[in-house]
Amino acid sequence: MPSESAPLLQNRLEVHDRKQFEIKLEYQPSGADDETRYLVEMFLFLPNSLNIDAETYPRADFYADIHNYVRFTTPVMSLEELLTSDASPLASLEAWLRTGLGTEADIVYQAKLLCCVFRGALRRFAQLVDSRCEPRAAATLSEAECGELQRLVLTWQEGVTRVLARFRAWSKVVSTLRLQEKTRASLRLVDEYMSLTVEQYFRKAVADMDSLPRSGIYIEPRKALMGGLIGEETYRKENQLRSVLSPTGDNEEYIFRIGFLKKFCMNILFLSAQRKQKRQGWEEVLFAIAAGLAMAFATAVAFWAQARFTQVSLNFFLIAVVGYMVKDRIKEGLRRIFSRFASKHLFDRMAEIVDPVTTRCLGSLEERVDYGRTVKVPEEVAALRRLDDFITVSQGELSETVIRYQKEIVLDAELLPRTQRGLTGVTDIIRFNVERFLRDMDDPELALEYVDLEDFSVGRVRAAKSYQVDLVFRFTTDEADQEKVSVQMVRLVLDRNGIKRMLRVRPDEPGQPPHPEPYRNAA
Repeated sequence: MPSESAPLLQNRLEVHDRKQFEIKLEYQPSGADDETRYLVEMFLFLPNSLNIDAETYPRADFYADIHNYVRFTTPVMSLEELLTSDASPLASLEAWLRTGLGTEADIVYQAKLLCCVFRGALRRFAQLVDSRCEPRAAATLSEAECGELQRLVLTWQEGVTRVLARFRAWSKVVSTLRLQEKTRASLRLVDEYMSLTVEQYFRKAVADMDSLPRSGIYIEPRKALMGGLIGEETYRKENQLRSVLSPTGDNEEYIFRIGFLKKFCMNILFLSAQRKQKRQGWEEVLFAIAAGLAMAFATAVAFWAQARFTQVSLNFFLIAVVGYMVKDRIKEGLRRIFSRFASKHLFDRMAEIVDPVTTRCLGSLEERVDYGRTVKVPEEVAALRRLDDFITVSQGELSETVIRYQKEIVLDAELLPRTQRGLTGVTDIIRFNVERFLRDMDDPELALEYVDLEDFSVGRVRAAKSYQVDLVFRFTTDEADQEKVSVQMVRLVLDRNGIKRMLRVRPDEPGQPPHPEPYRNAA
């Protein structure tokens, strides 16, 4: 079984933009079983005033608001491993230059993989700097710890320089070879994105150091990072690349290029989800049974009427017509019953997770949405919501709409790629658009009458109108007959313009209001 340091499921929830929130799920099978099963459930508790139910917000609209991306988890390698390990993409590129074994597509793949691993290493570096430079941590930072931070920054800055130097030296030699223009362009774009990645995370690290003093030993780490940042900006200018940040312009071209380059370089990690109409097939079978039962009733009535009356009589005619009418209602009634049964026990959508490179099916995913009375809220979910006094007193007295979204992922551990650190995990990014929730909201601003206590003059003060939507997630992992369940809750504060903020509900503080802080959890 996996250790505590390698959880089967990790999740991170955050606001993506004004109209969307995003949950990032990382599935990491341990390899202890052939299959690992994950069940992700999202419960949305919506105020009745938002006018959301199965009729005003049908399943098709719900799924239209969900954007889903499934990809391999970025391989984890340190900068030292990138420079020294034989399994490094950089080593693979240099080996190809010596041996000539491999196609141009292999070169582009390894270059993109190098970029992805390099970006992951820089992201971990920026997170490490951030953790050491938080206001509370920075206030108690000793001189020895400051020296350690300085050594950390200088080591990383040197490692980044070495990786870029080796890749660019390789690219310079490759540019003299007879390659297709698409291959040459791809390698140039990889180089550009690696440069932008250095700038992005070095700039973030310098910004995180803002809480540190601006003198003495604290200056050197900033200088080292800014030197690397300026060096990459100069490199792109010298190569006449338009991805240069302008302090006065709108930087439209910069944002477009960095977005395109990220998608271009990371597309090798993305998996395809090939939709299968599993529920539709079962529904057709159930509807056929309904039609057969109704037809059996109509046929029995016709046989009985034929035996009782002559076929040319009025009585036979009336009985046959009434039998057909009842048969039609039986058919429609059974269709509704079977449809409710299907929606309760079958998933709405099913897809196979396929590696586009090897075309192997790595697993499957299924999704389902339930509304209102058909949703059975688990006790642990209800208990978590009762930590808030507002929710405690309103349950059973104020109406609300409950929507449950379920997603079940089954991964075949035997087919997942392996690295030096074990099985490669799968990252599932779910982005949900809340724009439909905003349609029936009141204006976000209003004025309240205010009386001054000194001269009793009457004026008006500004007030903000907002709505709160609770999101409760239940994560279930099942591997080697070991099942683990965890429950987490956040609250979205919305107004007519979109998401104002996301609040985390802490289970260890009953009766207290939620806290506006980032949400991260590992299960």
